[in-house]
Amino acid sequence: MSCGVFLPLALLLSSGQLRASCGSLLRNLPGAGVSGQTANYTPTRMFQNQENECHHVMNISAVDRCAFVKNTPDCIMADGFINYLRVAFCLLPPNLMPLTITLCIIWLLFLFVVLGLTASKFFCPNLSAISTSLHLTHNVAGVTFLALGNGAPDIFSAMAAFSHPHTAGLAVGALFGAGIFVTTVVAGSVALVKPFAVASRPFLRDVIFYMVAVFWTFLMLYRGTTALAETLGYLSLYVVYVLTVIISAYIYSRQKHSMNTSVQTDPQIPEFQSSGSYDDDVPCLIDGNIQEYESEYRPLLPYSESTSQILLSSLNPVDNRKWRRKSWGWRVLKVLKTPLEVMLLLCIPVVDPDKEDRNWRRPLNCLQLITAPLVCVFTFQSGQYGLKMIEGQFPVWLLTLLLGFFLSAIVFCTTTNDHPPKYHPLFALLGFLVSAVLISSAASEVVSLLHMLGVVLSLSNTVLGLTLLAWGNSIGDCFSDITIARQGYPRMAISACFGGIIFNMLFGVGLGCLVQMVKTHTDVQFESEGLLMWILAGSLGLSLVLSFIIVPLCRFHLGRTYGIFLLIFYVIFLIIALLTEFRKIRIV
Repeated sequence: MSCGVFLPLALLLSSGQLRASCGSLLRNLPGAGVSGQTANYTPTRMFQNQENECHHVMNISAVDRCAFVKNTPDCIMADGFINYLRVAFCLLPPNLMPLTITLCIIWLLFLFVVLGLTASKFFCPNLSAISTSLHLTHNVAGVTFLALGNGAPDIFSAMAAFSHPHTAGLAVGALFGAGIFVTTVVAGSVALVKPFAVASRPFLRDVIFYMVAVFWTFLMLYRGTTALAETLGYLSLYVVYVLTVIISAYIYSRQKHSMNTSVQTDPQIPEFQSSGSYDDDVPCLIDGNIQEYESEYRPLLPYSESTSQILLSSLNPVDNRKWRRKSWGWRVLKVLKTPLEVMLLLCIPVVDPDKEDRNWRRPLNCLQLITAPLVCVFTFQSGQYGLKMIEGQFPVWLLTLLLGFFLSAIVFCTTTNDHPPKYHPLFALLGFLVSAVLISSAASEVVSLLHMLGVVLSLSNTVLGLTLLAWGNSIGDCFSDITIARQGYPRMAISACFGGIIFNMLFGVGLGCLVQMVKTHTDVQFESEGLLMWILAGSLGLSLVLSFIIVPLCRFHLGRTYGIFLLIFYVIFLIIALLTEFRKIRIV
């Protein structure tokens, strides 16, 4: 039991969004019958140019736009709780379009905050707890569960985008755009903040695998189609990457062990120091300062809190010690995020194996047994199961509520506040499932909202993917990596730059295509959105090739000059992409 156990669960959670849209998708395909089944073999087109494309709504009069949106199949977005196109063209008057765009951008920022908080505070910690329960090594957990946790917003956004032909450009644009952003802006910022010597072998390994993934994706786009066998091979490339990481870590540990043995026998030989591991800095950070910091605030005398005090303290996301040390900007942002964090704490359990009590909060965990299943029912597949009736008489949500009360009562009566039960690791699985459903729902809303903004602003899905969606999913990684570099751990930051995007690229595109093949029983066929797609793929490939050549020539030292070069490269790429989008650059 490793990554293969839980990745299908996340796949099922996100692929469930596709069921509601499959009927409309099949009806739009050539040869589709009345029942929605295709009469002939028709490949699924991920980029379609239909005559009734929804982008044409801006070319007609404002009076007719509402009717056009309601009657055009390409404007129908089955996923999501809100039909943003109808809000823009039917609910609000045309003269308030600037206000509509402003409100949508604010709502988009809020959705990105939901994605980031859910992934960092709930999804990743529970995945870490699951990997600890399975006794996985740090290397295996890092390239499987940690990669899934860090890339959850990108993966679920890509899969939600692949669920519709007219939003698939968002997925490709976001994955390629995030790849360029991370490998240039984030890596360049880390080099500017803290120049350092990168670990040579892990750096070359990650760059080579990422170049292979990008080139393979480019081939699929160039050929315009991919079959099931190729998609499985595409996904298996990450398995090869994981095996390479494990084998290289094993070889490194054997070399270090043999060198340490030789040091003990011959004291004149200096102790072996290697930069070939990204985890060299971690023991000092974990075993030293943090443990001393936690033990410093432990009470001298035993103190037992009441059940109500435990519940109230568990719902407080503000750490008083951290609050006093942080800046005013951090405090303002924390106050704004606190209501959302409290709502997430009410419904998502978190297990922390590093704590003595493993974050066991008896009253809150019992309450989460009631709220967590309800959240899943009301958010899974955009809430279509929320009001579903069993045999036309008994609602699903009421049955879920009764089962939650029953389980909560059993747990509350058979446990104590001080000691977690033996089955407490199962709460990590529950927290993983609930956070995955929430991330999937938020990602679906982001895709639907970006599609509406693209229609209103007359922008292609590709440029929206490489800008707004890529920035929104990557800005958190950017700040966290820069912070890690400032604290003196630039190797850890640069490893996060390249390790995560390999997973995002392979699983974002691979799982998106695989889910479509399972649903439609056909091959996936791509239609490029023109010159912009090739500029995007070519720029990402060029940035990787330049890094592969320049970094070894600089003896694997990433200095400020290299950081400035990466930032200039991204600015030039962005200018060329925007000029291409606005048809200032075109193929004659």
